[in-house]
Amino acid sequence: MKPLYKNKHFITLEDWSTDEINVLLEKSSALKKKFKNNEDTTYLKNKSAFLMFFEQSTRTRNSMEAGLAQLGGHANFLDTATMQISHGETGRDTAVILSSYGHGIACRNCFWEIGNKFIREMADNATVPVMNLQCDLYHPMQGLADLMTIKEVKKETKNLKVSIIWAYATSHKKPISVPLTQSLLFPRFGMDVTLAHPKGYEMPEWVIDKAKQNAKANGGTFNVTNNMEEAYKDADIVIPKNWGSWASNTSDDVIDEALESNKHWKCSEAMIKLAKPDVAYMHALPADRGNEVDDSVIDGKHSIVYQEAENRLHTAKAVMAMTMGDK
Repeated sequence: MKPLYKNKHFITLEDWSTDEINVLLEKSSALKKKFKNNEDTTYLKNKSAFLMFFEQSTRTRNSMEAGLAQLGGHANFLDTATMQISHGETGRDTAVILSSYGHGIACRNCFWEIGNKFIREMADNATVPVMNLQCDLYHPMQGLADLMTIKEVKKETKNLKVSIIWAYATSHKKPISVPLTQSLLFPRFGMDVTLAHPKGYEMPEWVIDKAKQNAKANGGTFNVTNNMEEAYKDADIVIPKNWGSWASNTSDDVIDEALESNKHWKCSEAMIKLAKPDVAYMHALPADRGNEVDDSVIDGKHSIVYQEAENRLHTAKAVMAMTMGDK
């Protein structure tokens, strides 16, 4: 009898039940404790995974590489610019071959209307688990670490007021995958979620519909507003982060009139003061300091961004141990 989660793909948390996510969180917490105590966790001894990246990464790449080493395995980093994919090899052929070489495939592909389809094409043809390291729609690794962090800091998630807030940034046109994942995930744990953004930065309609369904089924709420102050007011958790206008504007242009007209969408001390006294500030990182957020906030007493980032290691290990493991 194969292990319960063996070869289960990790493409979106929507494919994992609430009970299964709780098991992932329990495993993550156990691995975190063992890491702190320097205990052996070689559950994936002699196993290998291929990490395919179509773009840059710091937390995701290093949490996967370090995590697999701590589990006793080996990660092969693959810059897709040096692979035959760059010459047109299909996701199908890549998945079939890499499946025969190791025990897991992980991929980051954030190209709009391409990334998720590519990862699913690999999953349809792989004989090992395929893990989504961020695509144009989902970032399940980040979502799981965010949920773990919220549970650590706030203990209870029921009726916790969590605000996912668009913020001004100019570094690049960012995917919608982080706020999209949070919008779908947090209501499943009974949170009262507010999604706030200027006009032009909407999520796809299906996301809003599904988030509201998730909230209704689990005793939470999900609301959308174009008022930044409303989102900060009395919030327990604030997550101010930029995302691109991909749902309405597929241009790759980073700076345009819509972006520049919303410079005031910034996480400042004044905004933080609207929230609850013990509000926690979160961000997937890297933050566009000075644009998305003031240094005094991200480096201040309300910030839990480094705890959030650290949890990326332990949640990544949990996903790999459960989907690639034999126990």
